[in-house]
Amino acid sequence: MYRFAGARGAFAAFVFVSLLLDLWLILPARARSAADAPQSESMRATSISSTALIQPRELAQVLLAPVEKRPLLLYVGFRFPYIQAHIPGSEYVGPASSAASVQLLRRRIADLSRNKFIVIYCGCCPWSRCPNIKPAYQAMHELGFANLKVLYLAENLGTDWVNKGYSVAKGE
Repeated sequence: MYRFAGARGAFAAFVFVSLLLDLWLILPARARSAADAPQSESMRATSISSTALIQPRELAQVLLAPVEKRPLLLYVGFRFPYIQAHIPGSEYVGPASSAASVQLLRRRIADLSRNKFIVIYCGCCPWSRCPNIKPAYQAMHELGFANLKVLYLAENLGTDWVNKGYSVAKGE
């Protein structure tokens, strides 16, 4: 059994519970689909058109604009990485590899103008293996969002955003 003592222990317990909750959200969806084992090319982030991508440097510049010109930033990954570091002003939606989180995403954007500038991102793992970007992009694309961009993070948020010195927020 794990023992968590003191401030570090409390944080470790928090991290442990957060990871368990994230797994609880995605495992039922994964268990329903045996065909999910190796992701098909059509469900990988790599199948998103390059015209839908925004590079980290470009987004960092856009975020310097006046507030009314900035995009709505939606984080479609797991909770623990979001708590560790996320782009300031972004909203946590949940891992889009979960059908429940995709429904939350759909509800969040339901009343928005289809021309609203929106950027979604995850950054939990390398782009080629991200389970969250494609389902989020696909759901929003199907709803007709014309000004939708996906932040291209080749490795992860830490390597491609934090380590480059771009602005970061921590916590909820």
